[in-house]
Amino acid sequence: MAKVKVYSTPTCPWCTRAKQFFKQNNIQFDDLNVAEDRRAREEMVDKSGQLGVPVIDINGQIVVGFDVNRINAAMGAA
Repeated sequence: MAKVKVYSTPTCPWCTRAKQFFKQNNIQFDDLNVAEDRRAREEMVDKSGQLGVPVIDINGQIVVGFDVNRINAAMGAA
Protein backbone atom coordinates (compact mmCIF):
# COMPACT_ATOMS: atom_id res chain seq x y z
CA MET A 1 0.00 0.00 0.00
CA ALA A 2 1.26 3.46 -0.89
CA LYS A 3 2.26 5.90 1.82
CA VAL A 4 0.72 9.22 0.78
CA LYS A 5 1.24 12.67 2.29
CA VAL A 6 -0.61 15.74 1.03
CA TYR A 7 1.02 19.03 1.98
CA SER A 8 -1.76 21.59 1.75
CA THR A 9 -3.40 24.75 3.05
CA PRO A 10 -7.06 25.14 4.04
CA THR A 11 -7.77 27.78 1.37
CA CYS A 12 -6.18 25.99 -1.60
CA PRO A 13 -8.82 24.67 -4.06
CA TRP A 14 -6.33 22.32 -5.76
CA CYS A 15 -5.44 20.86 -2.37
CA THR A 16 -9.14 20.18 -1.76
CA ARG A 17 -9.43 18.47 -5.15
CA ALA A 18 -6.38 16.33 -4.46
CA LYS A 19 -7.75 15.21 -1.11
CA GLN A 20 -11.16 14.50 -2.65
CA PHE A 21 -9.46 12.39 -5.31
CA PHE A 22 -7.73 10.24 -2.67
CA LYS A 23 -10.94 9.91 -0.63
CA GLN A 24 -13.00 8.93 -3.70
CA ASN A 25 -10.43 6.29 -4.58
CA ASN A 26 -10.23 4.95 -1.00
CA ILE A 27 -6.57 5.88 -0.68
CA GLN A 28 -5.47 6.73 2.83
CA PHE A 29 -3.32 9.83 3.16
CA ASP A 30 -1.85 12.12 5.77
CA ASP A 31 -3.00 15.72 5.38
CA LEU A 32 -0.34 18.17 6.51
CA ASN A 33 -1.46 21.80 6.87
CA VAL A 34 1.65 23.78 5.97
CA ALA A 35 -0.07 27.07 6.85
CA GLU A 36 -0.04 26.09 10.53
CA ASP A 37 2.67 23.41 10.81
CA ARG A 38 6.13 24.94 10.35
CA ARG A 39 7.82 21.54 10.50
CA ALA A 40 5.60 20.17 7.73
CA ARG A 41 6.24 23.30 5.64
CA GLU A 42 10.01 22.86 5.99
CA GLU A 43 9.69 19.16 5.11
CA MET A 44 7.65 20.06 2.02
CA VAL A 45 10.22 22.63 0.87
CA ASP A 46 13.07 20.14 1.43
CA LYS A 47 11.25 17.56 -0.71
CA SER A 48 9.91 19.81 -3.47
CA GLY A 49 12.10 22.90 -3.43
CA GLN A 50 9.09 25.21 -3.40
CA LEU A 51 6.31 26.71 -1.32
CA GLY A 52 3.40 26.13 -3.73
CA VAL A 53 0.72 23.64 -2.70
CA PRO A 54 -0.40 20.98 -3.02
CA VAL A 55 2.73 18.90 -2.84
CA ILE A 56 1.98 15.19 -2.78
CA ASP A 57 4.49 12.61 -1.59
CA ILE A 58 3.69 9.07 -2.75
CA ASN A 59 6.30 6.70 -1.35
CA GLY A 60 8.97 9.34 -1.89
CA GLN A 61 7.82 10.34 -5.37
CA ILE A 62 6.93 14.03 -5.35
CA VAL A 63 4.02 15.40 -7.35
CA VAL A 64 3.66 19.17 -7.35
CA GLY A 65 0.12 20.34 -7.96
CA PHE A 66 -2.95 18.24 -8.60
CA ASP A 67 -1.86 16.21 -11.62
CA VAL A 68 -4.02 13.07 -11.90
CA ASN A 69 -1.76 11.44 -14.50
CA ARG A 70 1.37 11.87 -12.36
CA ILE A 71 -0.51 10.76 -9.24
CA ASN A 72 -1.75 7.62 -10.99
CA ALA A 73 1.73 6.89 -12.33
CA ALA A 74 3.24 7.29 -8.86
CA MET A 75 0.51 5.10 -7.35
CA GLY A 76 1.15 2.45 -9.99
CA ALA A 77 4.84 2.46 -9.21
CA ALA A 78 4.15 2.24 -5.46
